[in-house]
Amino acid sequence: MKAWQLSENGEPQDVLRLDEVADPRPGEGQLVVRVLATPVNFPDVLLCRGQYQIKPPLPFTPGVELCGEVVEVGEGVTGFAPGDRVLGSAALPTGGFAELALMDAPRTFPAPESLSDAEAASLFIGYQTGHFGLHRRAGLREGETLLVHAAAGGVGSAAVQLGKAAGAKVIGVVGGPKKAEVAKELGADLVVDRQSEDFVPVVKEFTGGKGADVVYDPVGGDTYTRSTKCIAFEGRILIIGFAGGTIPTPGLNHALIKNYSIVGLHWGLYNERDPQLVVDAHRELARLADEGLIRPLISERLPLGAVADGVRRVGEGSTVGRVVYDRSV
Repeated sequence: MKAWQLSENGEPQDVLRLDEVADPRPGEGQLVVRVLATPVNFPDVLLCRGQYQIKPPLPFTPGVELCGEVVEVGEGVTGFAPGDRVLGSAALPTGGFAELALMDAPRTFPAPESLSDAEAASLFIGYQTGHFGLHRRAGLREGETLLVHAAAGGVGSAAVQLGKAAGAKVIGVVGGPKKAEVAKELGADLVVDRQSEDFVPVVKEFTGGKGADVVYDPVGGDTYTRSTKCIAFEGRILIIGFAGGTIPTPGLNHALIKNYSIVGLHWGLYNERDPQLVVDAHRELARLADEGLIRPLISERLPLGAVADGVRRVGEGSTVGRVVYDRSV
């Protein structure tokens, strides 16, 4: 089969190579799937750079989530059969940027019929992260104000839709007018272009001086620091990641004085510590998708040969929504 492989770490466009490799065989509890679609996630960029918390042995194929058609099931696998359309995590080092991939059965789920292959492939990590972050960790309530940073990106766009589905008022912060239009289309009640205005006074004005009840921050750095200036009393700042490249060092005295919480989320840990919660979240996300309340925003569908450039552009932050390798293109 053809697969994108990297034999050394570096920038995606420099280290990814499209090679002919042996077809994968399923181990115990695994499935081989024909890849139908694989979105580019920021962790794929970090995997190429060698900066992700998981470091598969070289060489390996990135592509951390996918939608695929089951080809073969390994020993001990129940509930799946050849021909099933599924979504979930790829079992690295045999990732989704290939014609075939491996998946572990516990991290594999039925793909909703209401979604296309590219949309179904994008329903897993970003939406699971949003669901766990907003509901389990931050306790978002109907009528509250949710501030979403990088609201036009893959993770942020999911948070905007999930916030609206929960009955929150959503403020999206983006970088540039094109991304502002995307955030509006996603349903954000108010969109702030950080390139032309400071979101802090805008949030205060929108909330009548109260501030945002929940801040969804996948950026870090100065974005986090500025968010502390417009967080509400008993608000929750949800730490999702540090796509901006800088890990903030919060002043805990400020959290004490303003009475807000700093809440972390490492969604992947739930797969190990309480996998039933992930199963329950998938059922809820599939229901929301089937009812038309959420739908992954697919901005680009790429052929296999264009994957490396797609990973590069996601790493540069120049894309909106999800950039997806789609087998049908």
